[in-house]
Amino acid sequence: MAPDGSRALLLSTAARVRGPLAALVALMVTRALLGLATPTLLAAAVKAALDGDDAVRPVALLGAVVVTSGLLDATTAPLSASAVGRAGAWLQARAVGHLLTFGHRSTLPPGDTTARLVQAAPGTAGLTVTVAGSVISLASSVVALGLLWRIDVWAGLVFTLAIPAVVLVSRRFIGGATAAQAGYLQAQSAIAARLMSALAGARTIRAVGTVDDETDRVLAPLPALAAAGQALWNLQRGTVWQLKLLIPLTQVLVLAVAGFGVASGRTGPADLLAVTGYLALASGALSQIDVLLEVAQVRAGTARLAEILACPGPADGTRHGLPAGPGEVVLREVTVTQDDTPVLDRLDLRLPAGRSVALVGRSGTGKSLVAGLIGRLSDPDSGHVLLDGVPVDELPLTELGRRVTYAFDRPALTGATVREAIAYGRPDLDHADVVEAARAAHADTFIRRMPQGYDTPLEEAPMSGGERQRIGLARALVRPARVYVLDDATSGLDTVTEAEVTEAITTRLHGRTRLIVAHRAATAARCDLVAWLDGGRVAALAPHAQLWRDDRYRAVFAEADTPAHDGQETADV
Repeated sequence: MAPDGSRALLLSTAARVRGPLAALVALMVTRALLGLATPTLLAAAVKAALDGDDAVRPVALLGAVVVTSGLLDATTAPLSASAVGRAGAWLQARAVGHLLTFGHRSTLPPGDTTARLVQAAPGTAGLTVTVAGSVISLASSVVALGLLWRIDVWAGLVFTLAIPAVVLVSRRFIGGATAAQAGYLQAQSAIAARLMSALAGARTIRAVGTVDDETDRVLAPLPALAAAGQALWNLQRGTVWQLKLLIPLTQVLVLAVAGFGVASGRTGPADLLAVTGYLALASGALSQIDVLLEVAQVRAGTARLAEILACPGPADGTRHGLPAGPGEVVLREVTVTQDDTPVLDRLDLRLPAGRSVALVGRSGTGKSLVAGLIGRLSDPDSGHVLLDGVPVDELPLTELGRRVTYAFDRPALTGATVREAIAYGRPDLDHADVVEAARAAHADTFIRRMPQGYDTPLEEAPMSGGERQRIGLARALVRPARVYVLDDATSGLDTVTEAEVTEAITTRLHGRTRLIVAHRAATAARCDLVAWLDGGRVAALAPHAQLWRDDRYRAVFAEADTPAHDGQETADV
């Protein structure tokens, strides 16, 4: 990812908390100014005591500064935590929202994507506060160095001579640490991605006895992880000992020079206290190894997160409202290319309003791709998709989501309970609506057998693949859409249950447009029309009985209608 992407992400994150950040910077600056005043006030109090003058005023000022500094420290910490928390919440919401808009478009491995977000978001959110504190500390160190020069020129010169060496060591560290940290995060993400894919197929792995092989595959990036971690440790170790040697040596030399100044009468005894205080403040600029390491880590993580956010999501339409219509869908000259190969080639298809159309074709012909185009789960490379005469890409995604609803072969169930899973996205629904939809999907019976019925927590409601499909169907049926897309949404049902569900759906959705991705001849036969997809185009749009006379059409179902596919419900893997 180009540095500009990381920089833009950091600036956007900082802009979200500019109010608290401005207040925090003001407090930090005030605290730094009080810290700069402390050595001078301490020296003044000691000088007054040594000279026999009235020391009440400088002592009182010193006490006020110390107390105020303590109060500012107590205020800064919670304000900093609040700013970082708000920035982190916005950043994660933006990243998650961006990822969820992809639909079928996303080619990002879920494990890697999750690891990037978890790794980078906290550091990116807090980097602005860290950098602000570091910059103020650096500015304070520069001012302290100027005051050190003012008190004792030779002491200031000795300290200044050490700065180039520290800068050289720090620059070498942050460059190497950023590269090492990037490698470390990349190896972590690779392990996470492989582990997630392995967990998804855990039963298959166990069944075929490849647990050891799969473990080796998941942990294959471990050597790279170890190498990156070792490189980071070596860098940190080398830098720390150099700075730990250089900084104390510089401080000893400065104090020695200042001590000679007092002995020679160049400066007074009280000035030695001021030199000690400003030396400690100036040394803060030389002790930034922890900040440098954090910056290196955040830079690497932010670049990886920015890569995700740079992936173009679907452009949201700007048309306000969809005119009333019966739900006619038209795909015109639609072309979709994958890996330089056209999957859909100038495809034309019209779904008559209020009718049910089965979409059939051999595996790999793009049936799910066609289904996804209607609700913009994917967009065509060229051509147009129209809903009641309106291009779907002109509609806001939220509006389109209300007009086109989906049920999938392996639905992801979201919500705390079974009831919430069915009513997902429709918090206004009452219990009767949920039950009615569940009955239409033939899910009510097995739901009532659960420990708490519809209020059973999802994690306590193990379901077969067919049962999950029926919950997904109920979720689709409860939404008042113009177009219903059932993408192989009954494949996990036995033939009898599928027939019952299809009849219930036909009755409930009478007069609504339905596109049903079908693999079974029986499913296609129950639809008004069949769109036969072949060679990237619609070979025919006609009733199933008419198409059945064609040997090539019958061959589409040869594999799907075998007993192995058409048997009992299969558990979701």
